[in-house]
Order: sequence, then structure tokens, then C-alpha cells
Amino acid sequence: MERSTSNSADPWSGLHELRRTAVLAFPTVDAVNEAQELLRDPSNMKWYVVTFLGIVMYVYANEVERKRYDIVAAGLAFFLMDVFNELVNSAWFHATDKAPLWTVTGDTAYLVLIGWSIEIIFLFLISGIEFVKFLPQDRSMRILGIPNRWVFITWWSCFAVFVEVLLHRSGIFHWYWGYWNDSFPLFIVIFGYGTFFWIAATVFDMDSHRKRFTVVGVMLAVDAVLALSLGLAGWL
Repeated sequence: MERSTSNSADPWSGLHELRRTAVLAFPTVDAVNEAQELLRDPSNMKWYVVTFLGIVMYVYANEVERKRYDIVAAGLAFFLMDVFNELVNSAWFHATDKAPLWTVTGDTAYLVLIGWSIEIIFLFLISGIEFVKFLPQDRSMRILGIPNRWVFITWWSCFAVFVEVLLHRSGIFHWYWGYWNDSFPLFIVIFGYGTFFWIAATVFDMDSHRKRFTVVGVMLAVDAVLALSLGLAGWL
């Protein structure tokens, strides 16, 4: 009698399929190895970095000229929250000795940290400024009964994660852990971006420049201490 060779005859076929799906769903350590090879390699530098720097400087100079220091502070707070997250991501990689929460590969001009390219830095330096410009002037206005700040924070956080999903699908942005990927994006929405937009809106809505730049100063100090500590430990 001829023995069937179909997958249905294999009692382990379901497990094999699950393992195959898992490999496709989560990047292997190859992405991490590629990122480590790119990490702080000056030979990848491109001329467009200078152009991007000029654009960022112009954006901030424009707000300073208009004396919109509330917008400047919001932009810096947004960026400094990103710095904190990127430092934590690097620490996560070394603490787990396996993979960071997110990894950046591809044709970047300079990879500063394992999940933080120079292009991302320039983008996030102006993202907070862009965000607060969309906020309604009336802080008390509600949208569908919800305070408008929370509506905008939620919308922009979800949009940012959508962009990350596109980058992930393109093969230049990688997730590894099951609780931090496109199959379960809640933590990315909340901690990956929600905190960024929340701090920008909070600083923007403060009633004095002294309060705004006190927050910015504290965030800068925390990031500096964390970066120094991780650097001395060799975790960057």
C-alpha cells in the first residue's frame, strides 16, 4: 500500500508551519548584525546630511525669529523624549544579549545607535514643531466629546506607527520581540510615540517659558546622564 507524503499525513506539519510563520514574522539576528556593522561608520556619510542640517536649523530659526519659544520648547521636548527611548533601546539590546526592540538597517548616512539613524534624528528634531502647529488654539475644545489634545496625540501616534509598519515591510526597519511589533502595536503606539506627542503638547500648553524650558532642561540632563552611563558601560 502506497504511503501518503502529503503534509496532512505529517502530525508535525502544524508545528512546522507555525515555526515557518514565526521566522517570517520576526527578523532574525541578521538584521542586528547588519546594524552593528553600520553602527557609527563614518564611511557611510552622505552630502545630504548637511542639507538636512540646514533645513532643521532654518525651522528653528524661523520660530525663534517669530518669538514662538513655546513651539521651540515643544520641538526640543519631543526630540529629547526620542533620545531617551533610543538610549533605552540600546540598553535593552545589551541587557537581553539578543535583540533591541527595534533595529535600523539600509542605506543610512550614519547610524548613531542601533535603532537611530541620522535621518531619524533630523525628522524627529522637527516633528514636534510640526505636531504642535496642528493643535487647535482652544485647548478646551472637544472632538466627539474627547479633549482635542488626546485626539491629536492618538491620531499622530497611530499614523507614526503606520509609517513604521511600511518601513518594516520594506526591510529597513526591524522588530524582534512579540510584544513590540506590527502584530501587537499597542505598546509602540503608547510608549513608542504617544509619550513623544504628549510631552510636546504638554510643554506647548504650559503658561510660561520658564516652565517649558525647565522641563526641557530636566529632560536634557536625564538623557545626558543616561547616555554617559551607558557609554561608560559599553552599552551604546
